[in-house]
Amino acid sequence: KHIARMFTRSLRTVCASRSLQRGYAIKIGVIGSGQMGTGIAKVAITTAKAEVLLMDKDAQALARADKFVDGLFARELSKQKITQELATEARARLTLVDNLASFSDVDFVIEAVSENPDLKASIFSELDRICKPEAILASNTSSISITRIAANTQRPDKVIGMHFMNPVPVMKLVEIISGIATSEETKKQTLELAASMGKVTTESRDIAGFIANRILCPYLNEAIQAVYEGLGTVEDIDKTLLLGCNMPMGPLTLADFIGLDTVLAIMNVLHEELGAKYKPSPLLVRYVEAGWLGKKVGRGFFQY
Repeated sequence: KHIARMFTRSLRTVCASRSLQRGYAIKIGVIGSGQMGTGIAKVAITTAKAEVLLMDKDAQALARADKFVDGLFARELSKQKITQELATEARARLTLVDNLASFSDVDFVIEAVSENPDLKASIFSELDRICKPEAILASNTSSISITRIAANTQRPDKVIGMHFMNPVPVMKLVEIISGIATSEETKKQTLELAASMGKVTTESRDIAGFIANRILCPYLNEAIQAVYEGLGTVEDIDKTLLLGCNMPMGPLTLADFIGLDTVLAIMNVLHEELGAKYKPSPLLVRYVEAGWLGKKVGRGFFQY
């Protein structure tokens, strides 16, 4: 019986891999209907042509996500980037749900909630109980150890990091992060899914911040510290990096766009795991405490 179960599980894994490889329809569950989760769902239904369940316990958040997706399709239609027929077909592949129990038959899960280790641990533990044994569980975490997340499951070989960049429909890159127990088959299927979504991938070791945020967030934090020390005004710091270093966006504008709470969460992980060099600026901490989180609330280092 044990051998039969192993054979069945292996067969399902091979079939799932071929499904991705040949472009057959697969079912994806996305957790979190914020900007990241909704963007991931939009690309999955449009480019990968996958059936997607977008889950959030917050009914208002789901309603906003629904409206946001409609807005993205309307913009693409107005620019003739998609036909009405294709938009209608893609839209029909998206289903909004308010509980994880709906994920019992998904092939691939992408978690995209806030950078809270305890929250992610709880979600992955529940997913492990609900999802079928062959389902892959991916996290969109931008800094938290995949090995640490996988430890909350009985399938660490099927847990992987899939770090999308914001905004997902625009940014081409996805960082792929294997935990210490992630199997090569899981990585292969994840790379195939990313490719089917039209994304370019890079691979990072499972070290705090991975590649993108290990480099980016300390840069943003240093710009915030420069404001704190009175090195220059918010406007002059951004202008210097824009015009003097040819950056596409000033660091303080970018921090506002990402969300100062997200920047702080990542810096806290870097600080905890990598040491004092990555200590968050006191000004960043104060802004988050004040609720000045950036563009999403109308106020950060700039007002919107």
